[in-house]
Amino acid sequence: MAEKNERGTNSGIIIERLRQKFGTEVLDMFAQAKEPTLHIAVRTLSNVYFDDKKNMIMLGNKTQKRTFFDLKDARKFMQTLIIANGCKNLIESGKTTSIRDLFYNTKHTIGDTKENTFDEQEESDPIIEDIEVSANALREELHLRAQSKGSMVGDLTIQDAGDTIDLRKMGSGGWAVPSIVEPDIVQFKECGAKFILFIEKDAVWSRFNEDKFWKKHNCIIIHGGGQPPRGVRRMLRRLHDELKLPTYVLVDNDPWGFYIYSVVRQGSINLAYESVRMAVPDARFIGLSSFDQERYKLPAEVTIKLDDGDKKRVKEILAYPWFQRKEWREELEHMVKKGVKLELEALSSKKLTFITDTYLPEKIERKEWLA
Repeated sequence: MAEKNERGTNSGIIIERLRQKFGTEVLDMFAQAKEPTLHIAVRTLSNVYFDDKKNMIMLGNKTQKRTFFDLKDARKFMQTLIIANGCKNLIESGKTTSIRDLFYNTKHTIGDTKENTFDEQEESDPIIEDIEVSANALREELHLRAQSKGSMVGDLTIQDAGDTIDLRKMGSGGWAVPSIVEPDIVQFKECGAKFILFIEKDAVWSRFNEDKFWKKHNCIIIHGGGQPPRGVRRMLRRLHDELKLPTYVLVDNDPWGFYIYSVVRQGSINLAYESVRMAVPDARFIGLSSFDQERYKLPAEVTIKLDDGDKKRVKEILAYPWFQRKEWREELEHMVKKGVKLELEALSSKKLTFITDTYLPEKIERKEWLA
C-alpha cells in the first residue's frame, strides 16, 4: 500500500473518492429519477482569497452545477465522467501518463455519430483540475505527469521509485526533479542539510553547484528553471515539512522574481486549491534586494531599466494582500524610485564566485531576509 501523505490519502482512498463522486452518486440519482448533477468548485478569481492565518492563497467554497439533462452542460458532464474513469483506471493499473496522453486515450467517436468525446486538449485540461478539487487529490496522485523541470543536489539521500540516489554525487547536472514526487514514489532517507535554497535560474544554480555551496554550507539547492513547475513546488513543500528545514528563495530583483517568490511562499491564484500542499508559508526571501546595488556597490552599467510592463506588474504586486508589510512596500517602492532592476548575474561584476563566497553566506549569517 502506498505511504500516506499529510492529507492521509493513498491510492485506494482516491480510487474510492472517484468511484463515489463520479460513479455511485450519479447512478443513485438516475435510480431515484433525479437529474444527475455534479457540483464543481469555482476556480476563478472571484472564489480565491488570502488566508492571513495560514499565509496562503486559498480556494473559497463557491460551486457550480454541471447537469446531465441541460444541453449546455451535457457534453461537459460526459467529459467529466470519462476523465474521472480514465484517472481511476490509471491508478488501478499502477501506470502514469501525461495529460496529453490522457486526452488521446479518452478521445473517441461516440457510437455511430460523428461526435467526438473531445475535439481539443483545451477541453480535457480544465476537467482534470475539476477532478483534482472534487477528489481532494493532486493530479500527480491521479497518476498524471505534469511538466518536469528543475534540478536538485545537496546533503540528502533519497529513494526514487525504489532506487537509492545520493544527491551528494549527482555531478554538474544534479538530480532531475520529476513531476510526481509523492511519498509513494520519492522518500527522504539520510539528511545532513541545515536549510533549503531555492534558486530561480538554472544558470545561477549551476554556479552554486560548481562552487559546491551545498557542501560547504550543508544544504540542499534546487531550481525550477524560472517559474517553478508543480513537481518542484511540491518537492519544496515536502522537504520543508518533513525534514523541518528553513527555506530561502533567491530570485532576480525584478517584478517577475518577486512573483516567483510569492508563488513559492503563498501559492498561486491558478492553483489556489492546492496551496495547502504546494506553498511554503515560512519561505524567506533572501535576495536579490532592490537595495543591494547600494549595499554592494554594484556598478550602474549592470542595472536594467524598468519598462512599462515592469511598472505595471509592480503596481499589481503592491495590491496583493501578502505584500502589504512595510518592508515589502519599501522594497518595491525603492525599485520604482530607482527605475531599474537587477538580475542575479549582476553580482558577477564583483567576482564570478561573489554570490556563493560572500553574498549568500553573509545574508544568511546576518539574517537579512524578508518573509
